[in-house]
Order: sequence, then structure tokens, then C-alpha cells
Amino acid sequence: MTDDDRLADPIAAARALPKGAMIVVRSRDAARRLTLARELMAIAKTRALFVLIANDARLAAQCGADGLHLSQAQAHLAPHWRALRPRWFMTAAVHDSRSAILCKSVDALFLAPIFATRSHPQSTPLTPVRANRMAQALRIPVYALGGVTPRNARLLHGFSGIAAIGALSV
Repeated sequence: MTDDDRLADPIAAARALPKGAMIVVRSRDAARRLTLARELMAIAKTRALFVLIANDARLAAQCGADGLHLSQAQAHLAPHWRALRPRWFMTAAVHDSRSAILCKSVDALFLAPIFATRSHPQSTPLTPVRANRMAQALRIPVYALGGVTPRNARLLHGFSGIAAIGALSV
């Protein structure tokens, strides 16, 4: 995931990703989001990466992204975008069991924060035990996000993969 504050060079990070990896383009600034989307789409085409745009369906369509990522606050819009763009890969962020269960019409979830994280120091981590139970109970691919490092990733089970922000700083 790109992040205005915690990932200084998302272009370098994207170039270092393995084939088939997914990039979620996030930026609070619309002009920066557009520039990032264009640059990352160019890299994605040469490296077989998937690109989702966070909370900006118009930009996702405009740049030919593979789909849309919705924040937990916007996840209720997933059925609308699924109806309009049935071929898009759609994901949503969730932070608790209730939100995960209510999240409909998405292809995958990002569950966060699993561990303590500098980006959300006020958030209470789910803990690996609770997060593992949630990931295993959901009938949808779930990606772990939030404070995941190579060392603590070994504590995670039942996830389809791991998402990162700060760990991608190169």
C-alpha cells in the first residue's frame, strides 16, 4: 500500500515487488494520487502487478486499474461498484469482526491492525490469535496488515497474504 507519510518512494517499492503482487494506491492529495496511479500502472504492466485505487472509482476507471480498494468507512459502497464494474477486483479494509461480516461484494479483505503500528498508534491491535481466528472464519481471502514484520509474520495463520507499508521502504 502506498502511504503519503510512511512510504517515501512507492515507485522503488513497486519495482522490488514480486510478479503477481498487488499495489493499493492511496494518497490524500488527488494530484499525487493521479501521478502515482499513472506511474504505478506503467510499472505494473511490465512486472505483471495488480493495481487497485483506494476510494477513487473514477481514477480507477480512468487509469485502467485492476480494481478498487475501499476503506472501512466506504466499504458499504462495494455492492454499488460491483454492479457498475463487475470485472473489477475489489477489496476493503476492516478492523473488527462485525465490519468483516458486514462487508459484502468484495473479493478480499485487509484486516488491520494485527500488531502495534506507528501509523495508527492509538489503535488497539487485534493480536495474532484473534486475527488468525477471524481470517480462518471468513469465507473470503484476508490479508494481514498493520505492524507485520518478517519476524512476527510467522505467528499468522489462515491469511491469504500479508500487506505492508513501512516494511516496503527501500
